Amino acid sequence: MQAISEWLEKHRITEVECLIPDMTGNARGKFIPADKFVKEDSRLPESILIQTVTGEYTDQHDELVSPLDSDMFLVPDPRTMRKVPWAEDPTAQIIHDCHTRDGSPHPLSTRNILKRVLKLYDDEGWQPVVAPEVEFYLVKQNIDPNNVLQPPKGRSGRPEIARQSYSIDALNEFEPFIEDMYTFCEAQDLDVDTLIHESGAAQMEINFLHGDPLSLADQVFTFKRTVRETAFRHGIYATFMAKPMEVEPGSAMHIHQSIVDKKTGKNIFVDENGEENERFLHYIGGLQKYTPSTISFYAPNVNSYRRFAKDMSAPVNLEWGYDNRTAGIRVPDSSPQAKRVENRFPGVDANPYLAFAATLGCGYLGMKQGIKPSAANTGDAATGEIDIARNLEHALSLLKGCPELNDIFGELFIRAYTAVKEEEFEAFNRVISSWEREYLLLNV
Repeated sequence: MQAISEWLEKHRITEVECLIPDMTGNARGKFIPADKFVKEDSRLPESILIQTVTGEYTDQHDELVSPLDSDMFLVPDPRTMRKVPWAEDPTAQIIHDCHTRDGSPHPLSTRNILKRVLKLYDDEGWQPVVAPEVEFYLVKQNIDPNNVLQPPKGRSGRPEIARQSYSIDALNEFEPFIEDMYTFCEAQDLDVDTLIHESGAAQMEINFLHGDPLSLADQVFTFKRTVRETAFRHGIYATFMAKPMEVEPGSAMHIHQSIVDKKTGKNIFVDENGEENERFLHYIGGLQKYTPSTISFYAPNVNSYRRFAKDMSAPVNLEWGYDNRTAGIRVPDSSPQAKRVENRFPGVDANPYLAFAATLGCGYLGMKQGIKPSAANTGDAATGEIDIARNLEHALSLLKGCPELNDIFGELFIRAYTAVKEEEFEAFNRVISSWEREYLLLNV
């Protein structure tokens, strides 16, 4: 706490945002005056860890957390200290770890789940390295959820109406927004790199530099808040929905991943001659075997499954291939030291802590169990059969039925996660859509 106190004093911070990521990966917490932050313990009710996206609670609440709605203790991570660049007064944001009353990591904290998986790698002497690619849409402000989302107007005064993949001019339409976004990211030491215009109307993708999974998960968590705030300041919305518009492709969070030996710093996916080894293939085999059971971590919302369609640039089966973007598991062309795997299943609506934990957990199981992958696909993988879950309910049933993942993530967390997501599915299922009224009202 001494280091935090000195940092707060150095930057003349008057207020601290005490943050934790919830089950959805969004920020929960409270504001605390800086002078009180360094003197008092921070606490929050543990029930916020099992709140649904609608703000409700599952019927299993009392089985998952204390029926007394007890507090959990929050421990600030000094590595996550950042100034809030858009705040009027000097304000800090610090991500906290959640602990139980006895000081143990809280089993329902998604940040702790990622730490739990990273511990498996650490025990083997391995260090995972990840690099996420985060896609998002800019849309016209829409305060009525019944209205269809539309692209915003750019500097020209006109909204996009055509696909503009990699267009520099299309990016320049939103230059004021982009400049502010980069300024805010730089002020928070977010390791953002390349920005491109994706194929959707006003859809963008920003790449992060490769690094430690926990640090990158914290940065994606912070980046989403940053982009939303930047968009607000320009009179538009930024959305991280997986499939916000019917006629536009969905938004993904592709995750590049490799593993290095902690002692030598060498990539464990290649041998001394720089050639792929069995461990590399087993990692891919683990992704192939366990992705069906982890798909609810990559696609955590009812909207997520609208992205998995053959004509929407998203993977629909478990094929893998070399430099093949039609496959869900892609091996990019790279040098031996940069040998890596790209997981293209996660949507941008995924909780980054859980998405990183899931893909690393699958690869870990593949290496430990010696799982052999199928032959690499050299054609258009999207023409194959769809063999992943097409809705949240099915995905959750696969997760519950996988004992290996229950062991890695913890049985209590799997019960809590599936209970929360099943509650969200049932809430969605009670809504009668305009499609049903249009085609079924007088025709059945």
